[in-house]
Amino acid sequence: MTQRKCLIVDSMHHSLMPMLDSIGWTYDYKPDITRDEIRQLAAGYDGLIIRSKTNVDKDLLGENPTVRYIGRAGAGLDNLDLEYLKSKNIAVLHAAEGNRDAVGEFTVGLLLSLLRNIPKANTEVRNVIWDREGNRGEEIMGKTISIIGYGNMGRAFAQRISGFGCKILAYDKYKNGFSTPTCYEATMDVIFDETDILTLHIPLTSETRKLVDLKYLKRFKKNIVLLNTARGEIVPLADLAEAMNIGKVRGAALDVLENEKIQKLSAEQQNAFDDLKKRSNVILTPHIAGWTYESHEKINVALVDQINALQL
Repeated sequence: MTQRKCLIVDSMHHSLMPMLDSIGWTYDYKPDITRDEIRQLAAGYDGLIIRSKTNVDKDLLGENPTVRYIGRAGAGLDNLDLEYLKSKNIAVLHAAEGNRDAVGEFTVGLLLSLLRNIPKANTEVRNVIWDREGNRGEEIMGKTISIIGYGNMGRAFAQRISGFGCKILAYDKYKNGFSTPTCYEATMDVIFDETDILTLHIPLTSETRKLVDLKYLKRFKKNIVLLNTARGEIVPLADLAEAMNIGKVRGAALDVLENEKIQKLSAEQQNAFDDLKKRSNVILTPHIAGWTYESHEKINVALVDQINALQL
């Protein structure tokens, strides 16, 4: 039997290696490899395992790649040239189910923190300010929460928020017939009419890049709370800042930013970021929704299961 071998080019949880051993795959673990080195080495492997730092395209793999699958240890596929990979019959594996529980929990945490003023109250008490009335919060119960994108992450959030006594709507352009007793499939017209809280769980694609702009946000009948644990480029910072200035968005929690190299923002992004970070009704976290000790290992389990299922 031909030995099957993969190249691992990003830092991974140590559990990945024995899992690959158990299904008969050998590997080279090179988390510090450069892009030029990947170009030179990739032709000798059947698989390539990456996280988010490595962009995979024709420039990396060439016109005649030997790689038969790309294993993405995570959920997003925006660093993959899917059209190129499809044209070369290279399978794309990704482990979205590995961190969906972490994302679902974290999104609930963001919402509770925002509605109950937890970060603000914590900062004030540490500064010897005891202001109960200024930190009077809101309950989730009775509100309408709308989920955009009903894949692994959207479903995980819906399951966890369903016990709070709220109405849950969901829209997914590429799915239908997914209503449950606690989450109702809805059109965007209904979502624009009824939403109190909007949470984004969609991938970054050419369709979704800058989707949630000022024009989009102005379509909501109510002034909404916005949660984004998906991809930052979906929500332009300048548009969000303007939507908050006019009151259309009355609170926002962002785990992702339009540009996550926050030392290298454009002038427009910097102005918007400066505006947002001064607001007590904005929570900002560094892309950690899916980042738990447990998910680090669960991602490997999901990925290795998919590798093992390949008919190679």
